[in-house]
Amino acid sequence: MRRYPGVRDDEEDAMGMIERVDEVLREGKAPALHGLVVVSGGRIVAERYGEGPDHRLGEPLGHVVFDRDTLHDVRSVSKSVVALLYGVALGRGLVPEPGEPLLPQFPEYRDLVDDPARAHLTVGHALTMTLGLDWNEDVPYTGPDNSEVAMELAPDRYRFILERPVVEEAGTRWRYCGGASALLGALIARGTGRPLEEYAATELFEPLGFPAYEWSKGDDGVAMAASGLRLRPVDLAALGRLVLDGGGDLVPAAWVRELGRPRVEIADGFWYGYQWYVSTGGRPWVEAIGNGGQRLLVSPEEDLVVAVTAGEYDEGQGSATAVLDAVLGR
Repeated sequence: MRRYPGVRDDEEDAMGMIERVDEVLREGKAPALHGLVVVSGGRIVAERYGEGPDHRLGEPLGHVVFDRDTLHDVRSVSKSVVALLYGVALGRGLVPEPGEPLLPQFPEYRDLVDDPARAHLTVGHALTMTLGLDWNEDVPYTGPDNSEVAMELAPDRYRFILERPVVEEAGTRWRYCGGASALLGALIARGTGRPLEEYAATELFEPLGFPAYEWSKGDDGVAMAASGLRLRPVDLAALGRLVLDGGGDLVPAAWVRELGRPRVEIADGFWYGYQWYVSTGGRPWVEAIGNGGQRLLVSPEEDLVVAVTAGEYDEGQGSATAVLDAVLGR
């Protein structure tokens, strides 16, 4: 017997999901939740906002009461958006194919281009974060011991990345690397002749009708491809819907399929594609994940998109995981 007589199965599922989410919020199990948007069957079925202290890449913004129009850091979800943009540019022949050598794309570093130890590096190794270079983001993002922070402090971020010591053969192991995303952002900007944030605006954000967006920049004035994007959660969900729809008329469908193809295993059933995480378990999905609880989950089999923003920067994913578990009924 249905729990809600006279209600369609899909509506009943949505109502049950909303009840689970609201119970999590009532019980304080997601104290740092800032935003949640759930899209199912092509429509928004749940939208919730919270309040609390927030930051823009470490810059305190004070106590913020969030609503639909509040921009939020999506941190490393930026990487996955860069991958979408790479596909747009690739479809127009403006950036190199994944199999192309990486170092020759940066001919200004002749010493590195000529280094035989780096000759096997390809664009695909950057897309999959398997460059085999020394890189550590397992320490807090508060000082230069963190490689991404050190990259932003370096006088030349691209030389900093490409001259890291070679510690293993490229393509053998996934190593989380914001530098890889920065290289992809550079290839997009060089290939299109436009700054990354401008290309994003005209090729994705404006066609999708985003009313506002920001992309934080480094001291060199270059958009921080690895972590600098700020979006409304509802627009983050729209990007997820774009992926669910196979790229629509904006991103080549073949590229969207490539993004979600499992290429290097991180843990059992959990893989990395092209700047997107891929689950191959009982409920397969692709996901973009950012520091502090920024999440964008896309489940094609369930026709589901879940966008989450939260404020647990450098602390974990507790609030985001709690609401995702409620949405997914796990």
